[in-house]
Amino acid sequence: MEWIDLRSDTVTQPTKEMRKAMANAEVGDDVYGEDPTVRLLEEISAEKLGKEAAIFLPSGTMGNLVALLTHCRRGDEVILGNKSHIFLDEAGGMAVLGGIHPYPLPNLRDGRIEMAAISGAIRPDDEHCPISRLICLENTHNYCGGSPIPLEYCREVGRLARENHLLLHLDGARIFNAAVALGADPKQLSAPADSISFCLSKGLCAPAGSVLCGREDFIRQARRTRKLLGGGMRQIGILAAAGIIGLRSMTARLEEDHARARRLADALVGMPGVKMDYYPPATNMIFFRLTNRARVGSEELALELKKRGILIFPDARIRLVTHYWVDDSAIERMIAAFNEILVK
Repeated sequence: MEWIDLRSDTVTQPTKEMRKAMANAEVGDDVYGEDPTVRLLEEISAEKLGKEAAIFLPSGTMGNLVALLTHCRRGDEVILGNKSHIFLDEAGGMAVLGGIHPYPLPNLRDGRIEMAAISGAIRPDDEHCPISRLICLENTHNYCGGSPIPLEYCREVGRLARENHLLLHLDGARIFNAAVALGADPKQLSAPADSISFCLSKGLCAPAGSVLCGREDFIRQARRTRKLLGGGMRQIGILAAAGIIGLRSMTARLEEDHARARRLADALVGMPGVKMDYYPPATNMIFFRLTNRARVGSEELALELKKRGILIFPDARIRLVTHYWVDDSAIERMIAAFNEILVK
């Protein structure tokens, strides 16, 4: 059976072009700075995001953690959203490993945080308080519908940070999806931030890896932080080669994933018992719930879909994520399966 996996865009496998590039990659010891393929990936990444330098890391979680540990000292405070991936899904790394205090603020429906809330969270110069050091934003925002964060908002937060002598980190795991959705250059979206991390292993199809970009002095210190965390890698150009293909050829096709998400959402919105959380989807994520009018619950829906070769997570709020390996025929197969289970 040919499976359709909509659990996440992290399930993507490398393309034939990537596998060939990986097999033929020129490699060296990256800890010694001698892997030419890694160096090329970092140069391309920094150029695409408009930053001075970049560092290749094993994962997005490590990318964010390295950024936070490099920007902050023990006892510093980070202002971020209460629905952000850093706060919810990264094992509390900033506190556990860095002694960094999180100050979570409510995310709005579209992933933004109210400017007044951010401003109000900045601590006074008082020995009773932790030191406000860093603001974190997420773009696109996973838990808030895969929403792209508008450019002007990012600029406004950047201005607020600078005025208060704070730094800004952007968790840009899916920054290229945001750029496509907003019709913006990724450089524009990352410009207000002192650092930005993005994933190669989601919509860009690479088998692993994340890149952190920023100023040269920041990245130099980030290499020390990466080493501290055990993230120093050796002949890793084999993975970097796939990331280069992702940056060169996958970023330009992300609109296809967005269009297919809209096609599937358009079909779901009229089915009995389906309540869309975000409609139409802004990027490659669909969120919906099953009401008491639905013929099945989420567990049974996931089981019935699995029988038909389709994988989803059976959560109370169901997320479907389109990606390179979900083509037009897969979308039509999905629509037919949902009709069989929920309508007929």
